[in-house]
Amino acid sequence: MEAKLLEEQGMQSFIERSREIQSIEKMPGDASTRRYYRVRTHSQNENLKSLVVMVMEPFEALGASVPFLAVQKHLFECGVDVPRILEVDEKKGFIMLEDLGDVTLLRCLQDVATPEIECRYFERAIDALVDMHAKTGPGKGTAHLPGFDLRFDLEKLMWEVNFTIEHFYQKHLQRKISDHDHKIMTEGFTRICDELQKEPTVFTHRDYHSRNLMVTDGIAGEPPRFVMIDFQDARMGPCQYDLASLLRDSYYQLGEKQIQELTRYYVQRMNEQGAPIHDVAKFDRLFDLMSVQRNFKAIGSFASFLNRRGNPGYLKFIGNTFENIRRTLLKYPEFKNLREVLYHYYYF
Repeated sequence: MEAKLLEEQGMQSFIERSREIQSIEKMPGDASTRRYYRVRTHSQNENLKSLVVMVMEPFEALGASVPFLAVQKHLFECGVDVPRILEVDEKKGFIMLEDLGDVTLLRCLQDVATPEIECRYFERAIDALVDMHAKTGPGKGTAHLPGFDLRFDLEKLMWEVNFTIEHFYQKHLQRKISDHDHKIMTEGFTRICDELQKEPTVFTHRDYHSRNLMVTDGIAGEPPRFVMIDFQDARMGPCQYDLASLLRDSYYQLGEKQIQELTRYYVQRMNEQGAPIHDVAKFDRLFDLMSVQRNFKAIGSFASFLNRRGNPGYLKFIGNTFENIRRTLLKYPEFKNLREVLYHYYYF
């Protein structure tokens, strides 16, 4: 309680350097350890009447090179819509941001009435994603980010797979996996991840889904903004990584027909941005394999939130996520043994 009070007092002093405070309200957290506060001010500027302060560990030693600030600056300079940064206190770990409201893409999707409206929302999300993939990699802009030297290679992809085997199957479900079945899991995912790691790379968001896109009113009658957040862990990887996160989302289920149409839209938009995708059949296969790996990784994260932090709130998304994996693997007979083993230890 004392630490929380000191944090809020320090934040109040930080805000009062340049703003007259009306109220401070703690916002619901995300899956990270960062905390967020909404600050109402007495500013005459409509855009500054409400602000958000993100609280993280102090980063005085890193300064502007702390990943959130460095990646935000690069994306912004390259024309990607990200939250504007208004003020920073490295010693206290405070970052003041524009307030994007509370409406995520997921919240918008709750109210869709037709598949056509649903499709339009996802097309806008893909437009934002294409901006990142086509405009922000090495050689774009002025920065050289540490994330440019990191990629989803075989070691990283398989680390994520093994993380899920440990945290979901062994710790959460308390399954004892036989040596034979563990070998099937490892060999099956190694084949998938080896195929993925051979692909050309783009600068990937790494967690691009319906909860990490804020939808906010445009200025002076312009269309709503689709603003990506939670981008600080960006690294190089196959373009299908982010697309799979979006279209085979753990939080929202799209029909396969919609997914196919939207992958075609992504290919079209990348072609228009000068980053052409020539082999669409290969693209589709890699999208499916990436979906399997990415969904499997998400299950491990959801289980680890309970195992490590005592937070069970994400367990409810495991069922949908596992079904994404099962349905996708059904399309590929060469992974029949992998599908059966994953299915067996989950359901039986």
